[in-house]
Amino acid sequence: MISEEIPAALDGERLDKIVALVGELSRSDASKTIEAGGVTVDDEPADSGKVRLAAGQIVAVDPARIPVVELPGPDGSVEFGVVHEDEHVIVVDKPPGLVVHPGAGNQDGTLANGLLARFPDLENVGDRMRPGIVHRLDAGSSGLLVVARTQHAVDALIAQFADHSATRVYDAVVWGVPDAPHGIIDAPLGRSKSDPLRMAVVADGRPSRTDYQVVGTYSAPATVSRLECRLETGRTHQIRVHLSSINHPLIGDPTYGQRRPVLGLTRPFLHAAELQFVHPGTEERVTYRSPLAPDLQAWLDEATA
Repeated sequence: MISEEIPAALDGERLDKIVALVGELSRSDASKTIEAGGVTVDDEPADSGKVRLAAGQIVAVDPARIPVVELPGPDGSVEFGVVHEDEHVIVVDKPPGLVVHPGAGNQDGTLANGLLARFPDLENVGDRMRPGIVHRLDAGSSGLLVVARTQHAVDALIAQFADHSATRVYDAVVWGVPDAPHGIIDAPLGRSKSDPLRMAVVADGRPSRTDYQVVGTYSAPATVSRLECRLETGRTHQIRVHLSSINHPLIGDPTYGQRRPVLGLTRPFLHAAELQFVHPGTEERVTYRSPLAPDLQAWLDEATA
C-alpha cells in the first residue's frame, strides 16, 4: 500500500485529487482506482472521489487495484548500466531521463520494463508494479539504484532504507557558495502549501536531514559550488528542496532552481555517486560507486577549463 497523511496544503481537497497525487496518477485513473476499491481513508474503504478530506487523515492506495496502469512488461530497448549483479541483488547505474517504473504518462520504456527484459526472474519479486525496486531515483537524476532479486532481499533492503542504515551519497553542483563548508540541513518536508505538486519545507512535514560537504568552488560560468550530499532520510526531491531552501539550488533544476539560468544543462546537476548497504545474502556491508554521468562531467570539464 502507498499511504500518506493529508498535509495542511491539501486540507479540504477532494479525494480523487489527493489519490492522483499520492499514487502519481491522472485524475481519471484516480477515480477508477477509487471505484475499484483500491483506496481507504483512515482504514475505511472509500467509494467516492468527491468527498473532501481534512489535514491529518490517512489515505492509502493499493497499487494492485489501479486498473488502468498495465503491469510492466519486458522491453529490451531500455538502456541502463549494471555495476554489480548476483543471485540476491542488482546494482543499476541509471542514465538521466529514464523513469524508474510505470505510472501516469509513463506506461512503458521505464527501468522496470528494461529490468524485466534482462532479468526475467524479477517478475514476481516485491511490488508487482515495481518488480524488485525498493527505493527511488528521480527521472532527471542519474546514478546508483539497488534492485532486489528475492523477497528476502526486498524485505532486508526496505528495512535498511527505513532505518537509514543504507546510505546514499550524491554529487551536486549548486548556485553560490554555502556559508559553512560542511553542514546538516534539518528541515521537515511536505507538499507545498501554494502548489501541492511541489515539495517544500513545511512545519508539519516529515523529518528530513541532508548532510552536505563543499568539495569545490568555481567562478565560471558563474559562482557555483560542488557538493557531496549524504541522505540521512529519503524524502521525495529531498536534496533539491533542502538546497533550494538555503538559497543554493541545484544548477539546471527547472522546479526548485528559483528561476535561475540553467547554464546549458537540461536537468538538475545531481548524480547518485555512492550506495552502501548490508548485502542480504552475505550480511557484509558493501559499497558501490558510479562515476559522474557523461553529460554532467562534460559540463564540469567546461566549467573548470
